[in-house]
Amino acid sequence: MKDRPQDPARRIRPFRFAAGALAALVVLSLGFALIPAQEPAPSEPPFSERARAAAFTEALNLRSAGMRLAAAGATDPGVLDGVVTLLTIQARALQTPAPPAAVPAVSASAAATADPPGIAELVHGLAESGSARVKDAETADGGMARLLAGAGTAQLLAAGRLAAAAGVPAPPGAAAEPDEDGSAADSSASPCLATPFGSAAPAGARAGASSTIQQALATVVAVEQQAIYGYQAALPRLTPAEAGPASEILGRHEELAAAAEERLRLDCGASAPQQPGYVLDGGFLAAPAAGLGKLEAATLASYGDVVAVAQGQDRAWALSGLQSAAGRAARWGADPGPVPGLALDIDQLPALADGAGPGPSPARS
Repeated sequence: MKDRPQDPARRIRPFRFAAGALAALVVLSLGFALIPAQEPAPSEPPFSERARAAAFTEALNLRSAGMRLAAAGATDPGVLDGVVTLLTIQARALQTPAPPAAVPAVSASAAATADPPGIAELVHGLAESGSARVKDAETADGGMARLLAGAGTAQLLAAGRLAAAAGVPAPPGAAAEPDEDGSAADSSASPCLATPFGSAAPAGARAGASSTIQQALATVVAVEQQAIYGYQAALPRLTPAEAGPASEILGRHEELAAAAEERLRLDCGASAPQQPGYVLDGGFLAAPAAGLGKLEAATLASYGDVVAVAQGQDRAWALSGLQSAAGRAARWGADPGPVPGLALDIDQLPALADGAGPGPSPARS
């Protein structure tokens, strides 16, 4: 029996199907290639950058308000000039490296003719911005945390000075000597045993403990011990009006030294043995109040170091210590600087554009 011949059309059909599928695939691939890919949405900047940008904008806004008030002769020009200078230095420290033309500007004539805010509004703005900067320092990265903490601390002090000069109420947090938490940390949480100074931390050290944190806290212990010695030497030489506050502050330094020791122990470190005495400045005994101001100012960098390298409760404690030390330095007549806790070379800061003025107000979260 002969095989039936196959239909040629049936033999060709699979090839037609394959050719059609290949053509469709080519068309689809060309179509996808011709459709431009959708650009991904820009990622949100890191928190530290958002905090820096907000601090920079607030410094410009407050600076502009101070310039308008000074032009209107609102109050003691010396105090307002100091506030404007402070905010100018902070804005220079907070801006990103960019050409001066990129900074929003307002002319001097515009600053003079615009309706100035009241002194009370500027005081409130300084205090609000200072509190926001210190709050952001709790979360920001190390170096930025120290910059924000110092800027906020200086703004709070400036708010207190301006309020006193203008005779308006000082907002909460703008006092010259803010309350501080000198209490020690909860020792029950420590897995560390006391170790000799300079020895390595045990293998089971608390997470986050490092030699950097240990060194920063050990320095705080040392400067607090020196402050205690200085206050003890100054007390018999102070006037009765100065001796009372000095005695109270001495007690605070003793609490701070103990708290720093305890926190250092929790970070698996130990401080150096306390020295029997310290060499005081030659003019300290002749002008003990001014000497105490210098001693207080000398503690600022140590607290700034802890802010930069610590996290969590250690950083919160250091932020409180930084604000209190700056307030005590100002109380004895010393200048804590435009960014307490951070040594700035002002000549190396990038310049603002001439007449740099306010930027858009940052959104509050």
